[in-house]
Amino acid sequence: MSVPPKMKSTIADNARMQNLKTTFEAKYGHAPLFYAYAPGRVNLIGEHIDYCGYSVLPMAIEQNILAAVSLNDSGSIQLANTNPLYSDFSVPCAEDIAIDRDNPKWYYYFLCGVKGIQEHIGISTLSGMSCVVDGTIPPSSGLSSSSALVCCAGLLTMEANEKSLSKVALAEICAKCERYIGTEGGGMDQSISFLAESGTAKLIEFQPLRATDVRLPDGAVFVISNCCVEMNKAASSHYNIRVVECRISTKLLAQARGLDPSGLLKLAQVQSALKASLEEMVSLVDEVLHPEPYGREEICKLLGITPEQFSTELLSANTQHMTHFKLHQRAKHVYSEAARVLKFKSVCDSQSPDSIQLLGDLMNQSHESCRDLYECSCPELDQLVEICCQGRWVLD
Repeated sequence: MSVPPKMKSTIADNARMQNLKTTFEAKYGHAPLFYAYAPGRVNLIGEHIDYCGYSVLPMAIEQNILAAVSLNDSGSIQLANTNPLYSDFSVPCAEDIAIDRDNPKWYYYFLCGVKGIQEHIGISTLSGMSCVVDGTIPPSSGLSSSSALVCCAGLLTMEANEKSLSKVALAEICAKCERYIGTEGGGMDQSISFLAESGTAKLIEFQPLRATDVRLPDGAVFVISNCCVEMNKAASSHYNIRVVECRISTKLLAQARGLDPSGLLKLAQVQSALKASLEEMVSLVDEVLHPEPYGREEICKLLGITPEQFSTELLSANTQHMTHFKLHQRAKHVYSEAARVLKFKSVCDSQSPDSIQLLGDLMNQSHESCRDLYECSCPELDQLVEICCQGRWVLD
């Protein structure tokens, strides 16, 4: 199994590392023992379908989370950040690390990674660590700054405690432990952070987790633009509401086709059980689920469950306030987006002369679905997409 590589770096030739080293020495009075980093990512296509069990197609970006680390005898994990907006924090190594999901400060994301490794390796008391973190990923911008921080923390905790885990194991651990902060993600961010390779995008598949190189067309350039509207997934329920709506849709679709919904939580599981194509699943959504929002009472009646079961088995902690759920729209997006991912990879594999145009069309369709069916866009992003589309025609 592939493990994260250890590389030697000449700090004097790297201004960022030199600044991090200087900050670390000023903070703790000695030089770091080692450095760890995890990249952010951009998802080319496959929006909000990883937690439904479907493949996604991201690639890593140069922006990353970098941490300087040393061991200490204080019996604590000491955290600092080069950004003065982020306050210092310290927690005893011997205590059960608590994550305050109601107050998602930067250091709680870091502690998610620490706690995940601690539980995996089964050590009650971790090695004391002194850390300074430096990030170049714009926060809350959709480039996975929080997951990169979790991954970096997991990686350095593994190294500080002299353990060796594969990239796949680290990705799975960090995907699971980020849920301590309250975000019910599917694992894309952590997987690409650990499994990315230079010069290629990746098709990330789940159960089992694996990454396949996807060669992008020659001459293709992907511009990452920021509409400057921030979204903190853990600080709001917006993200988890979509997860819950997909979970409920799974139950209703399964029941409508005579399946036992009790053991099904992901839309991909329904497709697998029915041995249906993605196109057939889109048709099934149109047939079974009505476009009008579902209320709690209607869902409970259809599934034959009590309101208490609905709250405890289907809702997350930060979605208990929800009264209505857009099931048709969410499920239709997931199945159609999963099909677009497969088409995207097929176009890349074909290397046809018009592949760039075809990929652009798929990405436009993806945004339209995110905007209209999944409602995970915003006016500023819609405007940015429109400007980019207009610019394409000008360039042509």
